Amino acid sequence: MANTSSRTLRLLTLLQTHRYWPGAELADRLGITDRTLRRDIGRLRDLGYPVHSARGTEGGYQLAAGATMPPLVVDEEEAVAIVTALRSATQGAAAVLGDAPIRALAKVMQVLPKSLRKRAEAVRQATAPPVWAEAPAVDVDLLTAVAQGCRDEVRITFSYAAADGTVTERRVEPHNLVPIGRRWYLVCYDLVRQDWRNFRLDRMSDPKATTIPFRPREIPTGDAASYVSRSLRRDKGAEREVVVTVFAAAEIVRPNVGTWGTVTEVDESTCRLVMRTTDLRWCVFGLGVIGADFRVEESDELADLVAEWSERFARSGQRS
Repeated sequence: MANTSSRTLRLLTLLQTHRYWPGAELADRLGITDRTLRRDIGRLRDLGYPVHSARGTEGGYQLAAGATMPPLVVDEEEAVAIVTALRSATQGAAAVLGDAPIRALAKVMQVLPKSLRKRAEAVRQATAPPVWAEAPAVDVDLLTAVAQGCRDEVRITFSYAAADGTVTERRVEPHNLVPIGRRWYLVCYDLVRQDWRNFRLDRMSDPKATTIPFRPREIPTGDAASYVSRSLRRDKGAEREVVVTVFAAAEIVRPNVGTWGTVTEVDESTCRLVMRTTDLRWCVFGLGVIGADFRVEESDELADLVAEWSERFARSGQRS
C-alpha cells in the first residue's frame, strides 16, 4: 500500500476529475479499505478541499468548487497541456490577458521536471504559431526568466540589441513586464545608466538572474504601463488620439481592449473608447476584434479607413 501522503495525492487527482465516485470504486482504485478512504477524505477536507459525500449503499464522493483555490495536482499529460497553453497565451493574446500567462508560466516552469519540459518543448515545436500582425515572437524561456526576476526582486543581466544593431550588456533591477499589442516591454532601473528604462524583450538575449536582491523603487509615472506608453509616444513622435462610441457594455469591451485603449462607461449598453496610436490600421483591427457596432466620434481619417476596409471586406465576402 502506498504511504499516506502519496495515497492522498492520488485520491485528490481522481477527485479533481469532478466526476462522482462511488465509495467502493474509489477505495478499489486506491487499494484501500472504506475506513481508510474516509480518513483520507477527512484529511483533504482539513486542507480546505470541499469534498461532498453521499451516504448509503450507493454513497460516494465528489470534489466541489470551493471559495478558495487549494494546491492543484495534475498528471504529466495535464502538466504538458498547461505549459503549452500558457506558452500560446504569451504569444497570442498579450493585450487581452496582460502578464498573467507569464506569471503563471513562471510558476509552473519552476517546478516542472526536466523530462516534462522537454515534452512541452516538443509539442511547441510541432505546433504552428498563431498568425498575427508583424510583431516578432518572443522566446518563452526568456519571458519566464525575466518574469522570475521581477517576482523574486533580484537583479538580472542581459544583452540588448538597439534599433541600429548595437549590442550592449545591461545590469538592471527588473520591476514589471508590460504587454502592448504583441510586444513585451521590461520596465526596470538601469544600474549602469542610473536611470529608468524600458526594453523590448524581442531584442533581449541571454538573461541571467543574480543573487543580489533589491528594494523596489517608485516608477516615475506611478505605474509601469503609463511609463512605457509615455516612452513610446516620445520615441515615435506624431501620435493621434481617436474617440469611438461602442454599442456594447463596458465590461464586455474592456477585456478585448487590454492596454491599447481606455474604456469609459456611458450606460449599460454603450461605452466610450479612446485610443492613441501612430498607425490607424491598428485601431481598425482592434475595433474589429471587439465584435460590436461602433461609431467614430473623433478622427475623420479613422472613419475613412473604416469605410475603405468595410467596402473591401464586403467585396471579398461576395460569393460567385
